[in-house]
Amino acid sequence: MILSKVKKIKKNVYFLLLLEGSKHDRILNMEKKIQELDKKIAEAHLGGGEKRIESQHKKGKLTARERLHFLLDEGSFEEIGMFVTHRSTEFGLEREKYLGDGVVTGYGTINGRLVYVFSQDFTVFGGSLSETHAEKICRIMDLAMKNGAPVIGLNDSGGARIQEGVVSLGGYADIFYRNTLASGVIPQLSAIMGPCAGGAVYSPAITDFIMMVENTSYMFVTGPNVVKTVTHEEVTSEELGGASTHSTKSGVTHFSCANEIECINNIKALLSYMPQNCEDDAPSVPYESPASEKRPELNNIVPENPNQPYDIREVINGVIDADTFLEVHKNYAENIVVGFARLGGKSIGIVANQPAFLAGVLDINSSTKAARFVRFCDCFNIPLLVFEDVPGFLPGTDQEWHGIITNGAKLLYAFSEATVPRITVITRKAYGGAYDVMNSKHIGADMNYAWPSAEIAVMGAKGAAEIIFKNEIAASKDPAAKLAEKEKEYIEHFANPYRAAERGYVDEVIKPEDTREKLIKAFGMLKNKVDKLPKKKHGNIPL
Repeated sequence: MILSKVKKIKKNVYFLLLLEGSKHDRILNMEKKIQELDKKIAEAHLGGGEKRIESQHKKGKLTARERLHFLLDEGSFEEIGMFVTHRSTEFGLEREKYLGDGVVTGYGTINGRLVYVFSQDFTVFGGSLSETHAEKICRIMDLAMKNGAPVIGLNDSGGARIQEGVVSLGGYADIFYRNTLASGVIPQLSAIMGPCAGGAVYSPAITDFIMMVENTSYMFVTGPNVVKTVTHEEVTSEELGGASTHSTKSGVTHFSCANEIECINNIKALLSYMPQNCEDDAPSVPYESPASEKRPELNNIVPENPNQPYDIREVINGVIDADTFLEVHKNYAENIVVGFARLGGKSIGIVANQPAFLAGVLDINSSTKAARFVRFCDCFNIPLLVFEDVPGFLPGTDQEWHGIITNGAKLLYAFSEATVPRITVITRKAYGGAYDVMNSKHIGADMNYAWPSAEIAVMGAKGAAEIIFKNEIAASKDPAAKLAEKEKEYIEHFANPYRAAERGYVDEVIKPEDTREKLIKAFGMLKNKVDKLPKKKHGNIPL
């Protein structure tokens, strides 16, 4: 009996020892696996290796992961596809593989808001796009669409991976297709932080906003060498497609930034004005209304002489919440000013003629610049505020031969199609067809205000008098005096806001100092506006 118990105890001890040994082995085995995982994570974080990272830094550029570190909230980044590698077996690529395959993808938050991101890694094959590189980008774009959150792309790539041939080209097309499907559904922001050439340029071009970094980034379809071969032009990469070129001449980029940190901060600021997706309302911040919203300084901005310029930004900054104006396309088509701001804490989009540049006329570039901005705001439920001081469309053969008719119609179309709350304030001139185009009552504006300085007419008084009273002036003994007399007569009849107010084309003539208060109340009144367009697949905007 005792012997049996002893044997049983020994047996139990043996099994316990076996179990303990097995547990110990499992722990050791798991530790080895975790060590292997840590090693792979460290390898992935190194990208193309220390030497290439050092080379990236010498160019004044951050690495793909450093950029995400500064962009996203601390500790919020969750990576997807860290261990993906390319599948190519040609030209020796099978012997050279890097974890992640040249792009870091995933999701995180910016000021607590969910965003999806991809950051191309120039240290791996020059950031070139392969089949798997494209698949990683498509993966996060699909997730962004399903979850209704913005996509931010940090581009730094030499283009398609030549060794993969058509497979890499197909990868680009997959991305372009998703960019198009996502357009107007979720905000898409692109930051160009290095090269972006050939087919690579078309993904950023479809996105909503592009930012470039001065001296370290460039975009072009064909590079300087090809340009030299085909056209014999000598041009540098910076001259051909640098940040300065695209922010002033082509209008391809909306923001030109001095360095990568400024670019990243601009992304964060821009994102703060827009909703997560097309189903959300425009964001707002807490706002405490003061005892009075009057702005007496607005009374002194518009000059008495109708031909004297002034800076419309003074009007904008006098009306909006202090220090909230984020101008878009600042250095391109400067005769029109567009950007985001807050009014009473609420996000709005602003379109304003700029009398300080080309007298604020509408031309090809300003029309397309404003039309694109209006359509973005309408996509994402951001109310529109228009400040109007426009003498007409820019005349001349250059404008006519390059399509001012079609391009001017883009702005007309954009405003007419917009269903968000729309308010116009006419500060001075509203002449001719440009009066109609600049968010007039006739094309669906909800509220139209005019300052006492407003002039709403078919054309300027001098030109109108010369046409209307041509014979009378010609028959006069003193044509100059007669012209001045008739010009004054026309001004009294039409160069004021009251004829338009009588017809209901202007809802109210207001004191400039009351503008802010009127706008806050009007946008508040319009916050539940519902407006539906006729049923259609889509319109055919004059492109």
